[in-house]
Amino acid sequence: MNKVTGCTRCTWCGDDPLYQQYHDQEWGVPCRDDNKLFEFVLLEGAQAGLSWITILRKRENYRRAFADFEVEKVAAFSEHDIDRCVADAGIVRNRLKINSAVSNARCFMEVQAEFGSFSKYFWDYVDGTPIVNHWASHAEIPASTALSDSISKDMKKRGFKFFGSTICYAHMQAMGLVNDHTTDCYRHAQCR
Repeated sequence: MNKVTGCTRCTWCGDDPLYQQYHDQEWGVPCRDDNKLFEFVLLEGAQAGLSWITILRKRENYRRAFADFEVEKVAAFSEHDIDRCVADAGIVRNRLKINSAVSNARCFMEVQAEFGSFSKYFWDYVDGTPIVNHWASHAEIPASTALSDSISKDMKKRGFKFFGSTICYAHMQAMGLVNDHTTDCYRHAQCR
């Protein structure tokens, strides 16, 4: 059990202080801020095939490399900017993922134009209210759901890349559309 001030945490964050801070302050907190939603679209895409802690450790490097996650600036990246990112040892230097971050920024802006905000588009899938699950252990939590399948499928139709159902579900968890803190975790009740 991971304890924080006498309380139990979800087991997935282990003993790493950065992971624990992320768990305690961000993961599962309902987020309707388009800037943060874009940040996590970008970071979740970078994470594909890697551990989340790897991306968390590089988060500030991503912030620097990707214009403080300002979607308009990332959408305007040139080939020179992409080459600069590929050469940046502080981030995952995968050209496909970097290209997808730029194209996803453009898709993100198209969704904003159509729906008024990405938040409205995303949160409409849960009628604006987080889904609160009641998992007793981390082993019970699914990697994807029918809902993440549906959202991912729609986002792919809109041109998003590196945003399959598993990444979509992780995004839903991180941004609080789904509360997947285990029932013994002190954050379960706080993130409702």
